[in-house]
Amino acid sequence: MERTWVPDAALDVGLVLAPHRHGSGDPTWRQSADGAVWRTSRTPDGPCTLKVSVMGGRVHGQAWGPGAEWALETLPALLGAFDDISGFVVKHRVLAEVVRKHPGLRIGRTGRVMEALVPAVLEQKVVGREAWRAWRWLLHRYGEPAPGPAPEGMRVIPDAAVWRQIPVWHWHRAGAEAVRARTIANAAWHAAKLEAAATTEELDRLLRALPGIGVWTSAEVRQRAFGDPDAVSVGDFHLAKLVGYALTGEKTDDPGMLRLLEPYQGHRHRAAILVWLTGLRPPARGPRMAVRDYRSF
Repeated sequence: MERTWVPDAALDVGLVLAPHRHGSGDPTWRQSADGAVWRTSRTPDGPCTLKVSVMGGRVHGQAWGPGAEWALETLPALLGAFDDISGFVVKHRVLAEVVRKHPGLRIGRTGRVMEALVPAVLEQKVVGREAWRAWRWLLHRYGEPAPGPAPEGMRVIPDAAVWRQIPVWHWHRAGAEAVRARTIANAAWHAAKLEAAATTEELDRLLRALPGIGVWTSAEVRQRAFGDPDAVSVGDFHLAKLVGYALTGEKTDDPGMLRLLEPYQGHRHRAAILVWLTGLRPPARGPRMAVRDYRSF
């Protein structure tokens, strides 16, 4: 199935879809040499593969699998068509420069909670490489092949019933310890209720009522599933330092970050994205967090 959509403003497809990529070897995400982005998803109608490319200002979507129609119907939302920037006013010169350089930045929404929740839980309190390694292993072991002519190795995330049944020794082989494994399995029992949440506020309440899911994980999920422009990732290992350094020249903590982002209330996640795109990073001092390997325990 195919669809052509004309966005009403500049659109950087790669930049908009990048938050849904979890590491360079993510089995659900590929970008081909021509700039097209391939993405798999488990839609309400079943698995699908979606290819998104831009030609002459027009977005061309192609989709395969039982969920193809749903994927094309929601393509504009995925690419930020409903991203409301009203009320967003840049307060810092360094961020104004990023806005000028990246006019195609938008915050899209997938509408799929478990697709955002599982990798977010895997990324809790660990370095990215450790979480992405586990994500790849689990997708290759339990995901299903991507429908259609997808690039080799692409997989579709398993459904909630599969996440509930993964044995403990396979979580161990993936490199995810018992706490994260239990959090994902427990959330999978409540997947239907989570997927049915109507607002980002309702989803936040439902997520944080589950053991092992706090402010950071909820924000990461709502950013991707609902395109929430204000869901700032409080508790992130790097974000507060980056915000502080970019906006003041000094690193700060979470309370300091929230004070700096207060002028962007309603768009604090958007401001955080702009901070990341400045490329400004505080000088690295001290040892880096080590990549753990639970598979050897």
